[in-house]
Amino acid sequence: MKRLLSIAGLAAALALPAGSQCVMCYRSAHSQQEARAKVLNMGILALGIPPFAILTGFVVFVFKRDHIDHGD
Repeated sequence: MKRLLSIAGLAAALALPAGSQCVMCYRSAHSQQEARAKVLNMGILALGIPPFAILTGFVVFVFKRDHIDHGD
């Protein structure tokens, strides 16, 4: 289980530099200064963290619950 979480964490860390913008956000960031565009990108990534954290918590809960139910 720890291996799975570490792999997921590594994948998330490697995906951070990726451009995670819709077309409208991309055009807004492109028309601004570079410093403001970076702040916008960081804001978009920060808004994406809570849904992924909730999903990760749910997956961990299900795996732990499944492990307890089977008595392994």
